[in-house]
Amino acid sequence: MRKLLLPILSLFALLAVASGAAAITAEEIDSAEFSTEGFGKGPDPLVAKLQILLDRHHVSPGVIDGYPGENVDNALRTFETMQGLEADGVLDEKVWAALVGTGGSVLKAYTLVQDDLSGLVEEVPEDFSEMAEMDHVGYTSVEEKLAERFHMDMEFLKALNPRADFSKAGTQITVPDTGPDAKGKVVRVEIEKQSAQLRAYDADGGMVAAYPVSVGSDQLPSPSGTHKVVAIASDATYSYQPDENFRQGDNDEPLELPAGPNNPVGGVWIDLSEPTYGLHGSPEPDVVGKTQSHGCVRLTNWDARELAALVDKGTEVQFLEN
Repeated sequence: MRKLLLPILSLFALLAVASGAAAITAEEIDSAEFSTEGFGKGPDPLVAKLQILLDRHHVSPGVIDGYPGENVDNALRTFETMQGLEADGVLDEKVWAALVGTGGSVLKAYTLVQDDLSGLVEEVPEDFSEMAEMDHVGYTSVEEKLAERFHMDMEFLKALNPRADFSKAGTQITVPDTGPDAKGKVVRVEIEKQSAQLRAYDADGGMVAAYPVSVGSDQLPSPSGTHKVVAIASDATYSYQPDENFRQGDNDEPLELPAGPNNPVGGVWIDLSEPTYGLHGSPEPDVVGKTQSHGCVRLTNWDARELAALVDKGTEVQFLEN
């Protein structure tokens, strides 16, 4: 979750935490219920609960941060489709009942262990030639590591646990309970460019999971048409080829960047039959679905890992223009 550019929403969250005026508590999130009044500007306990519930149903809202936005709206419409409800993106009583199910807490306690404190790096350089000198492009803090594990914005994690000592094993914190990963075999993936969403289907046409994505721009577009998965790497290095893809800074020679969650593909690479293109993770999950890529399809690292376990060589990948 390395911050090359601090997203606007995260900046608002940071300011809210600093002022103490807009912080929300675990109790407020767990007790949040459907309301006809809609969402607050955030962070909103109802939005946070909605994000966690959507994630539990394998319709990813992206980063759980308590803020409404297009990723949440798209996920809500997709959940409605999965449930056979009107896909209008409006949270109503029927949708809320389907989301909540049998109820229960959407949060859980987690106790830090020594492994959470290890494997960190001091910093991740922006320049690719400097990054290529690293052994592993790891997390730069325990907070970053845990935020990604529990699908959260890092500032939201800290706001939810204002007195936690993240440097000490044995510290107990409160985190989202997003449930187990999606299971099954995906035979077809659809990537809708206009809504910036990826949807994965099984052999019976049932939707297994859906995720927000960043796709290419007009200058560096994502592929069109239908392609296939040809390889999957869950601890991927990144081959920088300035003549084939894009040029970063003054780096005009090919470079091999080491694996890790903060390398340009987030350590997960699903290779496509269209040369040089793939589906992959991202070191900046906050902006997935909100910015454009260099042509490949970016997901949050946790969504990319889940998808990598669902697809196989030969899985069909369709790019939809609208």
